[in-house]
Amino acid sequence: MKAFDCKKCGKCCYGEGGIRVNENERDRIARFLGMSPESFMARYCNEKNDRIYIKTGSDNFCVFFNKEKQCLIHAVKPGPCSEWPFYPAIVKDEDTWEGARNACPGFNPDCSFSEFIKQAKKL
Repeated sequence: MKAFDCKKCGKCCYGEGGIRVNENERDRIARFLGMSPESFMARYCNEKNDRIYIKTGSDNFCVFFNKEKQCLIHAVKPGPCSEWPFYPAIVKDEDTWEGARNACPGFNPDCSFSEFIKQAKKL
């Protein structure tokens, strides 16, 4: 039984300040977009507490999420996007897992927390 199967709904792309990128990811995404890291930062990022975050648009979705095309930088998506839903906080806490499971249609409703953890460890 698969614990998670992405439905590409974009729910994980919604909300401000959630997608943190490191310098390597910033540079990789900038190259993918044919931009300098500085231009990428100025146009698509915010810096808070010495950390880089991808901006959200007026609809509060990640600026790279398009409702028809989904993720416009999928080939070079940052770590938090690649890790979803197997974040340490979700794997460590059943209540956090339950909240994520209720919010995201990609979670298998028949999968238990213990099975979810087993699959997370394999990744």
